[in-house]
Amino acid sequence: MLLPDNIHPNNSIYYNGAIVLNILQEHKNIEMLALYDLVKKNNNMTFPIFILSLDWLYLIDSAILKEEKVVLCS
Repeated sequence: MLLPDNIHPNNSIYYNGAIVLNILQEHKNIEMLALYDLVKKNNNMTFPIFILSLDWLYLIDSAILKEEKVVLCS
């Protein structure tokens, strides 16, 4: 569920996807683990939530994985 009604909004994929997207907008093209390090440094996001956030960004055509790098779609 993307918009849960029984947990804190900070645990939703929408919220965490926005955090990943903000960092990705600054770097445009960054390795996946380096992106996770930046996300984890600024937030307390777990790796599974990070992966789900990347999946969400891929589904809405905001980011793709290209040669082990996460690339911001235009």
